[in-house]
This record gives sequence, C-alpha cells and structure tokens, in this order.
Amino acid sequence: MAQKPSIPKGTRDFSPIEMARRNYIFDTIKKVFRLYGFNQIETPAMENLSTLMGKYGEEGDKLLFKILNSGDYLRGIDRDLIDSGDTNRLAAQLCEKGLRYDLTVPFARYVVQHRNEIQFPFRRFQIQPVWRADRPQKGRYREFYQCDADVVGSDSLVNEIELLQIIDDVFSRLNINIAIKLNNRKVLAGIAEFIGEPDKMIDITVAIDKIDKIGIDNVNAELIERGLSQDAVNALRPILEIDGDLEERLAKLDSLLASSSVGMLGVSELREVIDGVKAVGLKAQLDLDVSLARGLNYYTGTIIEVKAMDVQIGSITGGGRYDNLTGIFGLPNVSGVGISFGADRIYDVMNTLNLYPEELQQSTTIMFTNFGSAEAAYALKLVREVRNAGIPAEVFPDSTKIQKQMKYANAANIPFVAIVGESEIAQGKVTLKNMVTGEQKLLTVAEVIDAIK
Repeated sequence: MAQKPSIPKGTRDFSPIEMARRNYIFDTIKKVFRLYGFNQIETPAMENLSTLMGKYGEEGDKLLFKILNSGDYLRGIDRDLIDSGDTNRLAAQLCEKGLRYDLTVPFARYVVQHRNEIQFPFRRFQIQPVWRADRPQKGRYREFYQCDADVVGSDSLVNEIELLQIIDDVFSRLNINIAIKLNNRKVLAGIAEFIGEPDKMIDITVAIDKIDKIGIDNVNAELIERGLSQDAVNALRPILEIDGDLEERLAKLDSLLASSSVGMLGVSELREVIDGVKAVGLKAQLDLDVSLARGLNYYTGTIIEVKAMDVQIGSITGGGRYDNLTGIFGLPNVSGVGISFGADRIYDVMNTLNLYPEELQQSTTIMFTNFGSAEAAYALKLVREVRNAGIPAEVFPDSTKIQKQMKYANAANIPFVAIVGESEIAQGKVTLKNMVTGEQKLLTVAEVIDAIK
C-alpha cells in the first residue's frame, strides 16, 4: 500500500478560504506600507551561508536550515572531520548555501550589493517566507512569512516613531488589540556596565530575553551558568523588576544608569521615541520593558516587540535599530531601523478571534448554470460581460441537474446564480436568483450587473 503523503512538521497547507484570509492580512499590511512611502523588493529564498552565519547570535545560527551542496558533496571533505563530530566545521564544508532565517540580513546584503542604484534614505518593504530549524509548537513554525519595513541611511529617531505608527495603523485596521513593548540596546549595555559585567552583555541579553518563557529564577540560574557572579545577578534583578508608568520607569533608569554614558544615551533615545509617539497619538498600549532584548546581536538602539492582548501567543511583530549590519558586508556607517510583522501568528490570532470580513468567505459572486452546449455557449458570452464589469463570475462546467448546480453554489457561498435556459436565451435575458433570500428576477445582463453592484 502506498505511503500516506505528509508535509514536514512546522509547515502548513492553506485552503482557498485560508489563502483569502492570509491575503487579507498581506493586503492590509501592504496598503499601510505604501501609505508611508515604502517600496517593495524581493530577495532569493536561499543565500550564501557566509551571508547568514554569525548574524543572529549563537542561538540563531543553530536554527539555520543549511542546503547540502549538489553533486558529490563529500569530495575533498576531511574524513577525520566527519569522525570528529564537529558539525559546525563539517557543515561549513558540506553546505555553501542556506535558507534565509529572516528578511533583514538579506536586505542588508541587498543594500550593499545595490548601493549605486539606491537613493538614501531607502525605504523598502518585503513580504516573503523565511525558514527556521526550530521545534514546532503553537505559534512557532519552521516555515512562515515575514512582512518587513525598513529605513536605511538615516540616524533620525523619526523613523522609529513612524514605524510605531505603522504598527498601530496595521493592527487597528485588523482590529487586533496590541501592546507595544520598547527597549534600547544601549540601555542593556548600560545595565551590563552597572552590574559590573560589561563583557557579558551578549550572555545577559540572551538569558533575560527568556523571562516571559522561563521566569526570572530560571533566568538567574542561566546567568550563573554563563559565568556571571552572584553579586551581578543580584544587582540585575531589581532593574528587571522596575515598574510604574512610562515616565516613572524612565526616571528610575535615569537614576540607575547615571554612571553609564551609553546607558544614559539609550534612555535619552527611548524618551525621544516615546514622547514623539505620544505627540502624534497611538491607539495601542505602549510599554517600556528593560528585559526586552529579542536575542539578535545586530540591534544597536531601539528594540520593538508587539504582543496580542486577547490571545496567548508569542510576539506578532518585532524590530529595532541596527547601525552596523551593512558594515559587515563592506558598507560601513549606514544606519538602519526596521520592523517585521509575523504574518502566520497574526493569522492565528485573527482565526482565534474571528476578525475577518464576511465577504472573504466567497470568491465567486455569480455562477451561471449549464444545461447543455447551447446554454453553456450563451452563458460564456454573458459571463465575459460580467467579468469585464469587475464582478467575479464562473460558469458551471458540466451539464447536469439544477439541484446539483445549486448545491455547489451553496457550498461555495456564491450569493447569486444566473439561470440560463431555453426561454431565457429566447428573451436575451437570465433568471437571477439571490441565494440568500431566494428571490428570482428575469433580467438582462446589464441589469444583472447593476443589481449585483
């Protein structure tokens, strides 16, 4: 017996109605991106592995899908290396390419490669799938879409303020209640200085970024494992537990990080962004979270994360400022800032809350019946006029009983059926049936178009 087909864990098929819902999300995000002056680009699904490695931190590098070299991929490989179990060095020789982990690093590569064609500041958006060799679980997939908007070639914090407005605008249009969390990488550097562990910043950020998942006690244990002293861990805890409103938290950070110039710069940038957002107005809840690190080494300033308020799920949008990303590809001193909408998690949130417009349930607005070759020929002529008027329409392909054709229209949520028989052809009309009310009218095709519109 043939083996039942399946798909890899962490991936999904999408039915026509599911695609209609996903496209509603993509189209909403695209409209807002374009409204703010962003232009679309695309990059390949695979990149040279050298482009990807070392950009996402130790944790991220482990999650890269590596593509085995084609042909005799073992030719020239050191056999001792195979026996040694050094998978990282072995992978570097077996795999020259990898599937992209996100859209930001490929974008940085794109900027460097096309620097002579780009007008800075460059505002781009990109909606494409990415892949991560993660453990599949609710809200976490191995293949998923990101919807990114970035500005490169500008240091201005106006960009952060506008990106926060984009987030607010998108989720307002999708009717999702959100909380936007902010932090700043310079604040995290200042905290590392404050607790006497400036060289352990990466270890600190990787650990504290897990507070929501594993709790502060487990984070403290991980920090000890990563080589921090108990005194440093004790000094860190009250900082991570700072509370109060936005202004009170900023004031406490001001006081705690007074001895750190980089920390104070981070607090100053946070205050400018928060004040700027307040001045233009924001529907979403805004929060300052000093534990927010997002675990990506390329962030250098503002860090952004968005959570859905009404559904238990991971972050549905994230982003931040990166000053050095293009430098590693040979183009220094080009600052960038961007956000990334997690379309698949947004999709799950909207499914849970049933937030889609009712009209998404249908793709065809009117179906023409088919009772024979003459009737089908007549219907095909009329359906073209209906489509030219911008109305989605189809002709039932098989000549069969009307009950079967009506059953199909009901199952497909088609709101109108144009019945075409001998008498309708003789009069140059159709009988238009409203599938919701059951009402029927004998109309010309022009009248059908007017009635539907």
